[in-house]
Amino acid sequence: MSEVRKDYVEGFGGTRLAVHTMGAGRPLLLLHGLFSSAQVNWIKYGNAQILADAGFEVIMPDLRAHGESEAPHDPDLYPEDVLVDDLKLLVAELGLSDFDLGGFSLGARTSVRGVLAGLEPRKLILGGMGLSGLAGWARRSAHFVDAIDRFGTIERGDRAFVAQAFMKTMKIDRVAARLLLGSVDDTPPEAIASITMPTLCVCGKDDADNGSAPDLAAALPNGHYAETPGNHMSSVTFKEMGRAMVDFLQS
Repeated sequence: MSEVRKDYVEGFGGTRLAVHTMGAGRPLLLLHGLFSSAQVNWIKYGNAQILADAGFEVIMPDLRAHGESEAPHDPDLYPEDVLVDDLKLLVAELGLSDFDLGGFSLGARTSVRGVLAGLEPRKLILGGMGLSGLAGWARRSAHFVDAIDRFGTIERGDRAFVAQAFMKTMKIDRVAARLLLGSVDDTPPEAIASITMPTLCVCGKDDADNGSAPDLAAALPNGHYAETPGNHMSSVTFKEMGRAMVDFLQS
């Protein structure tokens, strides 16, 4: 396995963000999903290794309030689209000008918002994301806020049980996570018409948590769809996701 290098950068408001990097070559910036981390989404199950072996420098930050990054409790450190602010600061700090960008779930949503805010990756990867998921964040967010507010009392069979279990496993700071959830914005379907770079919508066969990935690919000016095994929780554990990313990036 390639060495995983760890550095820290300052995000919005001076928040300390951990950045994990594997491989050497063309920069690929990858963002993980909600309540997850770079380690769990990309490194643990081998997909970062697949990308590194294909000649990419895989740059994987832990989002604020996740992984080894800081999780401040000050509401002022969670303005609207703070994850996009963090992303733009990271791109500037690393001096990235010719790079690719991707993310899974919340990471995909943040990648879209980053492009709409002016980032210009050569290619874009949206994992675990559908058309309605970009516009329907308020509903998704309410589900996770409910899981935070009822944490410790949710029993098996409740639709929030999986979110509670994942938060326990990942030792999520629930105060910071709740603040972060309030900072994420919806992206209306008409906005994605301005995303013109080649974009891969890669999604597990049984993953409809964020709507239809084929519909998202069809709505994008230069969208492409790839189906991989798994549901929203398991698709990142299959190496088919990393292979689909390599095929797309090298095409």
